[in-house]
Amino acid sequence: MSLANKFTLSRIVLAPVFFIIYLLPVFLPFWFPKNAAWTVPILWLLAIFCELTDMFDGMAARKHNEVSDFGKLFDPFADTLMQITCFLCFVIDGIFPVVLFLLVLYREFGILFIRNLMLKKGITMGARISGKVKTVTYIIAGAMALVAASIQRLAVFEFLYPVFKTGALVIFIISVIISIISFFDYLSVYRKAEKSAG
Repeated sequence: MSLANKFTLSRIVLAPVFFIIYLLPVFLPFWFPKNAAWTVPILWLLAIFCELTDMFDGMAARKHNEVSDFGKLFDPFADTLMQITCFLCFVIDGIFPVVLFLLVLYREFGILFIRNLMLKKGITMGARISGKVKTVTYIIAGAMALVAASIQRLAVFEFLYPVFKTGALVIFIISVIISIISFFDYLSVYRKAEKSAG
């Protein structure tokens, strides 16, 4: 396995780790108090590490000339898995509404379906600009939501909790709108490829 793919694989492995650590105080409050401050630095380290590996895998692939069709599919899958995991945690914690989460989930499954259709035609669809913008807004919304969750768990600067919660929600709404636009962008690429093949 190439270095780039190892970076990508690390995000797939760490996604469930983030999920478990985030939700231990929620599902096991008797053993892990809900305001478990110990989870905060671990969650931030995991989130930052995953974002860094997302940057490093592309750099490693280009540096070692390891760009492949597999990597083009593997990388967005790892990104999506980590993003969906984080968003689900924030939904369970009451920071994000489930309706918006479902829209994101449907969009990601739709993109996966389109990628598979194009792969059957021998075409590997890389990231589009709209997809990259969507990812940036996902990161910002996730970071703000994690700040809100951290405030709750550390029980410090609690007056800032509604500020970050509202800010995270606003950015998340924007990211959902961009993600839907991005879906139609990918769909138009697929339709053009289908016409060209026909």
